[in-house]
Amino acid sequence: MSQIKRGAFIVLEGCDRCGKSTQSRKLVEYLESCSIPVKYMAFPERSSNIGQVINAYLTNKQELNDETIHLLFTVNRWEHKNHILSLLNSGTTLVVDRYAYSGVAYSVSKGMSKQWCMSPESGLPRPDVVFYLKTNVNTLLDRGKFGEERYEKEDFQSKVARTFEEIYKMEQSYWHPIDASQSPDVIHSLVKEKTLEILKLVENTTPEVLDWLRKS
Repeated sequence: MSQIKRGAFIVLEGCDRCGKSTQSRKLVEYLESCSIPVKYMAFPERSSNIGQVINAYLTNKQELNDETIHLLFTVNRWEHKNHILSLLNSGTTLVVDRYAYSGVAYSVSKGMSKQWCMSPESGLPRPDVVFYLKTNVNTLLDRGKFGEERYEKEDFQSKVARTFEEIYKMEQSYWHPIDASQSPDVIHSLVKEKTLEILKLVENTTPEVLDWLRKS
């Protein structure tokens, strides 16, 4: 019996409304068309009990202090850790809209310590590739529904963009920056091409873990 080749762990990151959800959907549809086992996920994953608390916070229905909400975002990822590894090791590729990097970027942008924010994320499964959709924050203001959730404010998103740049410099060995001002079809072509490379590279490897304790 041949050994099951593991799936790739693919994450899309960037500021709010930069196109992550659109590109995640297009990539999932493409992989499905190629008969590649694939599953879409998004963080925060809002269906769990913790996810519902996060959703209430993001939609301004509940107030929590900065430390509490940061840890809830982190726990939301940890509660899905075993499921993520099980899917990858069974041959399913994961396409994930936001991950630990957003958790750090948004909390650091509030003025919190980067080291404190990174510590509880260490040990989570590390993506094989992060598609970092870079964009000028001014271009986000005209996109549909911008401003509906708590963090969708121009000044704050500018801080988030700067923090993402700092994280990219730390993690650039597996981050793939893409100019998000390009058309969705051009971006999809770039994402698709890199994804096919990653699928071949990781098929006989084991998932790595985030090692931020060493870096911080």
